[in-house]
Amino acid sequence: MPFTRIALRAGKPAAYRQALTEGIQRALVAEFNVPEDDIFMVITEHDESNFVYNRNYLGIERSDDFVLIQLTVTNSRTQEQKKALYKHIVDNLAEHPGVRREDVFINLVEVLKENWSFGNGIAQYAS
Repeated sequence: MPFTRIALRAGKPAAYRQALTEGIQRALVAEFNVPEDDIFMVITEHDESNFVYNRNYLGIERSDDFVLIQLTVTNSRTQEQKKALYKHIVDNLAEHPGVRREDVFINLVEVLKENWSFGNGIAQYAS
């Protein structure tokens, strides 16, 4: 049930953007036990003036290939699972499409199960 937002600088080819979504999804399946077909992602591309970030925050040097990933998930994972997910995403994206580890920013937003509706105006996971 994750909802993933990916933001990056404009200009990357479709294959690059597809590699981002596939790498993130593989990590979610492996670390958060997300079903393979549970994929809901949006990618937004921004020009330089609309993509603002600190290039050296916390001593991490970021480049123009910086990628922001925000995952909205249910609040049911342990801290260990979250750490494993972050590492797995970074490993996947470093391998393909070749994003530098320093350029991957991940933010997790946790919500209650009843905060999801997958269609038909129904809260499918509400108890």
